[in-house]
Formats: sequence, structure tokens, C-alpha cells
Amino acid sequence: MRLHTREWGTGDRVALLVHGIMSDHRSWRSVGPALAARGYRVIAVDLRGHGASPRGEGATPVDRYAPERFADDLVETLPAGAELALGHSLGGLTLLHAVERLRPARAVYSDPAWKFARPGVFDPGIFTQFKRAGRTQIAALNPRWSAADVDDELATLADWDPDSALALSALADRAELPGTAPAVPSLVQVAGRGFVIAPEDAERLRGLGYEVRTVAGAGHTIHRDDLPGFLASLDGWL
Repeated sequence: MRLHTREWGTGDRVALLVHGIMSDHRSWRSVGPALAARGYRVIAVDLRGHGASPRGEGATPVDRYAPERFADDLVETLPAGAELALGHSLGGLTLLHAVERLRPARAVYSDPAWKFARPGVFDPGIFTQFKRAGRTQIAALNPRWSAADVDDELATLADWDPDSALALSALADRAELPGTAPAVPSLVQVAGRGFVIAPEDAERLRGLGYEVRTVAGAGHTIHRDDLPGFLASLDGWL
């Protein structure tokens, strides 16, 4: 599936941005221009079932929104060999499935949803409850977001297919960290107030060859909670 994209900048270097669940390219409203100012041509996608991209097709949510489907779409839509590929949350899971084919020079996984489910603790199907979230609820859950970020979240929720969350719920038994060394030099950003990458996970990833950096005080969507901290944690990777 060819995905809808948004671009910033005209630099010689290419950066690819892949958003998280419930969101779309608008999540990167501050990151795109910041990377363009550093000399990149930035390409952000809307994953299937998100933003202006098509909905998935198939009989079940898993048929429509399995991680492999998302990854195949990236490979079909984005150029291989970019200097940088960055995926947040579901985007980090998607990028992991696509990275060997996209072969960027560097990959950054921002609080990636590799362990998107914790049986008996967290079911990603809960995200369907946010489909009709209002401004007050979004602002309360994300007190460090700007008003513009809250506006964008309302707009992206309206364009989001919640079956993508049901697909992850159905695949909960597959939720696991990578088991092998990274295919390309890779950084994992961990949200200091996040919940998807535990300290023991970070140690396991370091043992596999990933660099791991924590952005203290930031919630799961690091680039919206603390843009300066997000960019500072990319020192040496941009």
C-alpha cells in the first residue's frame, strides 16, 4: 500500500519519520522543521488506518493491521538508504520489521512499542477508548503538550481506525523485544516517565548492541513532551 506522506526541507540528506498509534504525520509538526533546519529532507508517513492513508483490507483487524502489513507499506512508500529513520511507539515496531529492507544508515526507535502488551497488565485494545476523547481529557493526560499538539491529537483521532489497536490486542502473545543484534546502528530512546521499555529491557537491548538513552521526565511521546530533550538525546545520531 502506498502511504500518504508529508515533507519538510530540501536537504541532501534524507530522514524518515514514522508515527505512533492513533497519530499521523502531524505528530511531527515540530520535529520535521527542526530536522529540515539541520539539512535534511524529511519524509513523514501516515501509516495505514491513520491520517490520509487508506484503511487496511481483510476480514479481521489482524488481516488489516498486522505489524508486517505496516512494514510492507513503509518499504513500498519510502526510499531505501536514507541517512536516518526514526519511529515512535507503533512506528518503532513497524520500523523494526522494515529496517533490513529500508537499510537506513542509522535507526532511532523512540520509546518503541516492541512489548506493546503485557498480559494481565496492559491490553493495547484499551486505545480504542480514546477514539472519542475530548480536549480536556487529552490535555489532562499530556500536561506538557502545547495547545497546537492537543489540536493535532483531536484531528488525528478523528482520522484513525481503532481496529489497528484491536489487531495489536489480538497479537499480544507476539509482543517481545528484539532477539538479535540491530541490522543497522540503532539508538533506543526511552521515556523517563514511559512504560514500554523497563530498566531490565534497556539492559537487554544494550547487550544486543543497541545504544539506549533515557529522556528524563518525558512521557511516552517524547518529542511532544520535551522537544529540546528529544533533540538533545539524538546528539551524534543526526
